[in-house]
Amino acid sequence: MNPINDIIKKIFGRISSLTGGNVGAAVGIDIGSSAIKVVEIKIKEGKIVLETYGSIALGPYDSLDVGRVTNLPVEKIAEALQEVLKQSGVTDTTGAFSIPVQSSLIFTIELPKNVKKSEISTIIPIEARKYIPLPITEVSLDYFILPERESSFEEMNAASSNSGTPQKTAGKTSVLIVATQNDAISKYRSIVSLSSLTAAFFEIEIFSSIRANFERELSPVLLIDFGASRTKLSIVEFGMVKNYHTIDRGGADITDSISKSLSLSFAEAEKMKKEFGLFGNLAEKTLADIIKIHIDYILSETNNVLLEYEKKYSRTISKVIFTGGGSLLKGLAEVAVNNFRAEIEIGHPFNKVNAPEFLRKVLETAGPEFAVALGLALRKSQ
Repeated sequence: MNPINDIIKKIFGRISSLTGGNVGAAVGIDIGSSAIKVVEIKIKEGKIVLETYGSIALGPYDSLDVGRVTNLPVEKIAEALQEVLKQSGVTDTTGAFSIPVQSSLIFTIELPKNVKKSEISTIIPIEARKYIPLPITEVSLDYFILPERESSFEEMNAASSNSGTPQKTAGKTSVLIVATQNDAISKYRSIVSLSSLTAAFFEIEIFSSIRANFERELSPVLLIDFGASRTKLSIVEFGMVKNYHTIDRGGADITDSISKSLSLSFAEAEKMKKEFGLFGNLAEKTLADIIKIHIDYILSETNNVLLEYEKKYSRTISKVIFTGGGSLLKGLAEVAVNNFRAEIEIGHPFNKVNAPEFLRKVLETAGPEFAVALGLALRKSQ
């Protein structure tokens, strides 16, 4: 039994709507700020098998370079989505879609222990108003009652073998709230409709990423998603998001700085960034310095988040998992080792599916980029 998958399925399984589709196939669709990623898996003889996957850059649909952050109308996004589905050979017409986290707020509130569960649904909208900078009518709310007591795996085993062991009781009931803008949901419904697809469900992207990247981690783990427009931090403990933070700096910002500093085109700067990364090169020694300015900023912000978490919960993280396309930056792991007092790991989501052996190296490299899409497909296949 995988406790992480069980908890994620239990806690996050309700986000959001519309069921349907081919039982034997599952398609995850991640519409990002610079690209769309799709993954199709199938259940064959009780095994999860990778059927196909693909990606398409959105920049060209906005007359921009590949890798640029875009803000396309739904018609253009639907056009790009149809193209990547066609190129990838996806057969299922029902997909699971990610909702970008910037369209949502994720926070935890504390309620008195004596509040009845039947009363929580009435209390949540009232309490949520204190945290949401929008009229409550403009968002959709999901809430999840978190376990009363955080226990280690060893403690849970001990408790199950000795039911007479006294348990500590918390004075408060913790409730995780996810508030998603109705406009964002409407936008994605429009994309689905224009693409002649059916939405199995919509899910906030970080939950999909957790599902794809986590195995049996029980201690606090920091998941860092290096995206094109922003870097997303999630501190996860026993499958639960305990802290979430967004840093408004991503891979496209780094490429843009290289482009301007070295008088290169965006495409040339992107190529140089991927080829040399933080290791730099002899011909252009300032490349690593330019990249390092951004990485240092991201790590500094991350350290502030970790410090706040440690003060609040008196816990330290045991591992850092890198995911997202930017996590493949050369030299990033080496720099991170000196910053974190924890194990550093690059996520390998495709390890969760069966695929031809000759594809393993390719999938290992591509995995971080497709974490959200695969996480969506994995949930749909459950």
